[in-house]
Amino acid sequence: MKRILLLGGVTEALAIARTLGPQHIYSLAGIGRVPTDLQCQVHVGGFGGAEGLAQFIRENGVDLLLDATHPYAARISQNAATAARLSGIPLWALRRPAWQPQPGDDWREVCDWAELIETLKPFHRPLFTLGREPLQHLDEIPVEQFWTLRALDVYPGNTRCEVIGARGPFLIDDERALFERRNIDVLISKNSGSSATEPKLEVARERGVPVIVLKRPVLPGVEREFGSVAEILRAMTEQASM
Repeated sequence: MKRILLLGGVTEALAIARTLGPQHIYSLAGIGRVPTDLQCQVHVGGFGGAEGLAQFIRENGVDLLLDATHPYAARISQNAATAARLSGIPLWALRRPAWQPQPGDDWREVCDWAELIETLKPFHRPLFTLGREPLQHLDEIPVEQFWTLRALDVYPGNTRCEVIGARGPFLIDDERALFERRNIDVLISKNSGSSATEPKLEVARERGVPVIVLKRPVLPGVEREFGSVAEILRAMTEQASM
């Protein structure tokens, strides 16, 4: 099989990495836990942009670049596309299907932070599930609002905000308890498409809570695009048999 460089970032990437042998490389940004039970090599940290990634690819004899980063990691995906082009190797990508609004949903899609804050004005008890992005705006919280932020790790909040450190998958009963305890009147979410974090949308639907959805960025084109781990593993098996 060709030597694969797998760019991680979503839960599915680890499932792919667990199938890789020692000749392959699994790259992580270093945010969160680093797995220690893999047969493949693990690279932690960045590459220094697209040119640095291209150099790494050449120096390590990588034949196939597999982008399994988060749907909102647009810069990394763009760097991957540029590096693959500079290196002359194919680029595959795992692209999770986006969530779709269901009957009873009240979704309000926004393009950026400024539009998000404008849409948030009528509400008082928002639950942010955007990761760390809102932390830089804690000094801008209106006096009539109290924010609950959920991120992978605990960070300092302030008198108008509490930060919860938690990692999915999340159970629907726990999400119900969180909405009830915090009296959440609006949910802010990326459209990650992950089943591990989808229960929050179900609870919002049950409670009639609006959801402000941050629009997905436009990602670069790739040689092959896959919607699931199973599709990628089948393609890898086919590639190995050639």
